[in-house]
Amino acid sequence: MSVDTPRRIVLLRHAKAEWSQDSDHERPLAERGRKDAPVAGRKLADSGIDLDLALCSTAARTRETWKLAVHEMPHRPRTVYEERLYEASLGELIALINETPDDVRDLLVIGHNPGMHAVADALSESAEGDALTRMTRGGFPTAAFAVVEFTGSWKGVEHGVGRLVEYWTPND
Repeated sequence: MSVDTPRRIVLLRHAKAEWSQDSDHERPLAERGRKDAPVAGRKLADSGIDLDLALCSTAARTRETWKLAVHEMPHRPRTVYEERLYEASLGELIALINETPDDVRDLLVIGHNPGMHAVADALSESAEGDALTRMTRGGFPTAAFAVVEFTGSWKGVEHGVGRLVEYWTPND
């Protein structure tokens, strides 16, 4: 794949989780989360994005979100459960994205806020329609996702490199 190949990063926040006595890392999805995750998966499938790789936080709520969402997709991309996604800062998230092999065209990252919102905002120099305004105004609720397009190598992903082409929430 050429470095001039258009690429997409899909940033998916985990679905709504329960508050529990368990550790934060082991919190399961709430009933609403179990309903919203497949809806997000269907919306991603309908977008026509053909995911090559999914990086998923090891937290229980992200793993459960991915399990429910991926069943709605036409095929399951290679999935890597990545401990470093849990509680990752903006810089750490960009560094993880920079490690993506260049044979990957479309990458899905399933993680947590504030990281997912921060990455979508930081990478998006511009946006289609009102996507950036809606994301800024509405925040990045559970089960929401943003799609950022850019051209170049994954190693070159940095602030302002992309265009926000889609922003979706379960309330849309």
